[in-house]
Amino acid sequence: MARDIDSRMNEDPELALRWSSRVSLTTRILALNIFALALLAGGFSYLDSFRSRIVDSRVAQAGREVRLLAQSLASATSERRDLLVLSLARDTGSRIRLYDETGKLISDSRELGLRNVVLRDPDKDPMGQTIARFLDAVIDRVAGAERAPQYREQGPEEGLEWPDVRTALATHGTPATVWRAPDRTPVITAAAPITGLGVVMTTVNARDITTTVRAERYRLGVVLGIVTLVSILLSLFLARTIVRPLRRLARAAVRVRLGRAREVVVPRLPSRRDEIGSLARAISDMTQALRARIDATEAFAADLAHELKNPLASLRSAVEGLGNVKDPDLQAQLIAIIRDDVQRLDRLITDISDASRLDAQLSRATFEPLELDAVIQALVDQRTQRGMPNDVRIMVDRQTGGPVTILGEGVRLERVFDNLIENAISFSPAGGLITISIGTEAGMAIVRVEDEGPGVPEEARESIFRRFHSVRPREEAFGQHSGLGLAIARTIVEGHQGSIHVESREDRLGGARFVVRLPIAGAGRAEGNFA
Repeated sequence: MARDIDSRMNEDPELALRWSSRVSLTTRILALNIFALALLAGGFSYLDSFRSRIVDSRVAQAGREVRLLAQSLASATSERRDLLVLSLARDTGSRIRLYDETGKLISDSRELGLRNVVLRDPDKDPMGQTIARFLDAVIDRVAGAERAPQYREQGPEEGLEWPDVRTALATHGTPATVWRAPDRTPVITAAAPITGLGVVMTTVNARDITTTVRAERYRLGVVLGIVTLVSILLSLFLARTIVRPLRRLARAAVRVRLGRAREVVVPRLPSRRDEIGSLARAISDMTQALRARIDATEAFAADLAHELKNPLASLRSAVEGLGNVKDPDLQAQLIAIIRDDVQRLDRLITDISDASRLDAQLSRATFEPLELDAVIQALVDQRTQRGMPNDVRIMVDRQTGGPVTILGEGVRLERVFDNLIENAISFSPAGGLITISIGTEAGMAIVRVEDEGPGVPEEARESIFRRFHSVRPREEAFGQHSGLGLAIARTIVEGHQGSIHVESREDRLGGARFVVRLPIAGAGRAEGNFA
């Protein structure tokens, strides 16, 4: 199953992108921001803690008040007790009840006509109150808040059913209890013993606590809603600015991988000045380089087929004619042609092999410091020892005060300058002078190889560096060169971050001048100018 999916994605880049979008950056960005907002939503838990602290302070306040009420009522006569209860209830906002030691109701501020404690709020907005109570229940459950017991009234003879009354009679303390009204507002009861009388109990509905908490929760909810909306919009905008260009680049990369590079235009995103823009331009440049490499490979293959066809055709004709010719002299000529064609093929295949491996070898090569003037002088000495044809002379002109050091691969660079020297020798007239000058300029080592030959026509100065293109002296036998020498030289020089070109000499002697530029090791240390 997995193998079938992989093969289908390899055939269809759109399927690959849709499959990858299952774990899209958009989802991850949204999830990360929503998680941060979830932490902000923890403020609702803080509101529960805030409510608990207020309720605790009210419970402590109720205990103090009931003790003061007990002291006040203990000194009052029975005739004035009801008036005092009514007055204290009106001042404190609490419902005050007196119970004797058997739990029988003695006095009640509500029975005296003061209805100051309402356990159910007036339903001016029933739907709003229902929603508020529902949100209270949900947040209490999520926050894990302890649920207070439901407040229920007791009968006049059932005073001992109140836990505060029982505790006050039993321990002579001032207990207090938090209850839950039908509208989920807290109801606080507290009791205190009265010597010789019984117990006084107060009841207060702390609706202001719920109102305050609900108001703060509403404000927090509004802020959280706005922040959530802004965060989602920003996340989508961020995902759009990141994911869409990446998806376009991924689609182009998949099409390139599937061998459709010529059909693909990789977006460069010139308006993007961030890392994604840099990535887009890098991928575009890489694709163009790959396309150029593919074109070069195709052109090289076509040129190679053409170059191999000529000696093979000559070789086939000579072999076919050898069987039909009886004359020993003609047979000897055909055998010589066969030998020359075989040598030409061998030379051509050797040069092709070197040229095809050159790029890869240069990319893996380790460059070392080289004294360029010493390398060139050694090549000139070796060539002079082998003998110079037609009394051609070579002169090395060092125009620097000391050695010129570059970073490079010695064997490859020796091949470049050896090729240039051999070219200069082959084009030089009898008794001609080849001048090799070495200097520096603007952090570059510059080597000029000049001869006194016919020079290179201006229209051919670029084509001579193409593969299999060869311009040789007329007196030289055909097939002695593969036409890859200068192409290989340019590849080596450019692999060393340098350049090579040909120009004509300015003096009256004429001839060609090949100019090679290579970076100096630690550019700036060896500065100089040509004389």
